[in-house]
Amino acid sequence: MHFAIRVDASDQIGTGHLMRCLTLADALRVRGAEVHFVSRHMPLHLQQMLRDHGHQFTLLAESHEGLTDELAHARWLGTSQAIDAQATRVALAGREWDWLIADHYALDARWESELRLSCSKIMVIDDLADRIHDCDVLLDQNMYSDMHSRYVGKVPPHCRQLTGPRYALLRPDFELTRQRSMPRDGDVRRILVFFGGVDAENYTGRVITGLVALQNTVLQVDVVIGAVHPQREQLLRDCAAYGYVCHVQTDRMAELMADADLSIGAGGGATWERCCLGLPTLVLSTADNQKRQLVDAAKAGLVYAPDVDDDIEIAIAKHMIALIENPSLRTLISVNGMHAVDARGASRIVRALGNSSIEMRAVTINDSRDLFNWRNDPAIRTVSRNTELIAWDGHQHWLDAVLADPNRILLIGMTQNMPAGVVRYDLDGENAEISIYLVPDKLSSGLGAELLLAAETWLMKKLPKTRSIHAHVLGGNERSMRLFASAGYTTELTRFTKRLKQDE
Repeated sequence: MHFAIRVDASDQIGTGHLMRCLTLADALRVRGAEVHFVSRHMPLHLQQMLRDHGHQFTLLAESHEGLTDELAHARWLGTSQAIDAQATRVALAGREWDWLIADHYALDARWESELRLSCSKIMVIDDLADRIHDCDVLLDQNMYSDMHSRYVGKVPPHCRQLTGPRYALLRPDFELTRQRSMPRDGDVRRILVFFGGVDAENYTGRVITGLVALQNTVLQVDVVIGAVHPQREQLLRDCAAYGYVCHVQTDRMAELMADADLSIGAGGGATWERCCLGLPTLVLSTADNQKRQLVDAAKAGLVYAPDVDDDIEIAIAKHMIALIENPSLRTLISVNGMHAVDARGASRIVRALGNSSIEMRAVTINDSRDLFNWRNDPAIRTVSRNTELIAWDGHQHWLDAVLADPNRILLIGMTQNMPAGVVRYDLDGENAEISIYLVPDKLSSGLGAELLLAAETWLMKKLPKTRSIHAHVLGGNERSMRLFASAGYTTELTRFTKRLKQDE
């Protein structure tokens, strides 16, 4: 599949938009997709970073014509939407694009409608909800109390909305590091300070002053800043003087977050990185678009976000004492964060875009022994309608009948040349009933949704007249219930059963 990404990488937003798009692009590329970035403002080192990751890139020429747009962030585009749309279409000419992904506060439905001439479908990444979009998928990875109604009237009726931090775009190292991370329940010995790669207002320096005021010589403090921080040299000197460790443009963020007991930082995407690793955080809003996000995240118990006026140094000392002396609060925030963000957001989004790492193939008689062993595994029998052991002769008879029946389709999903799971469709006119399971050694792999997506894609391609898929899930099988619900299945009928115990 071919994906184009129109992203803002201007100084106004730092590199936040670019990094989340790069995370998505890398996840797509792992699954064999080709990704082409388009941007009007992007420093040379970021352009090279995209190429180092194996992605193509086109830089649009500077243009200051037609700056008449009424959008709040229109000036960030550097030209009118009409001119930018035309330039983007030229950049993408010569190829059929399956998806165009737009991540730019200065673009809305007018630009997106023009670009429909260049792609099959459009996904928009947004977190402001302040304009109309013409898109097939909308991603907002932040948490808001009105998330389910936030984009009502702002996207088409057919648009699929991927909302909330379960869709947070986190780099693979966060998923790996999460495996060794635990909710924080001990004393605070190590603190991490990070306010993004730019931090133009130097929140970092003011927080350091607040920490020094604690006069706590036991605490270890890691400070992370970007290479372009305006007070870089001064912060390096201050950290050296106070015994803090200053990391400049580090690629060890996941490791530093995992090692810390408490953090101080800004809102935005880093919020979900910290939640994923269970790092309780005192969060300060450093931009207007973060305020609502942090208020709602604090109400959900994911962050500690006090109201702070201009006396940041004093507030940091006061609230850090409150957090350090309240281990129960820190543990609650840590547990809530890990529950809300599992670092699999990129995989969920990739599946929503129809891209799977699994390929389906039809079962043959040569698969009989594997199918027999998998089906008789205790973990598979537990969630099957028939929980009894199946005899070899009965299995052979069943497989022969399935392979000979045109209304029964039996598939195996393959990933990296290894079997991942089995899917059966029982056809009835335009309807199909699905039965699905992962092979025993893949039960905890998280591949269930990938298998379901690959099977649906196979069915739509091979049998395009199919109009609906039904699934029967046994009561108590919560994993399957979550799987089908997350894939867009709706509950149509609930069946209750009560077994009676008769007196003899």
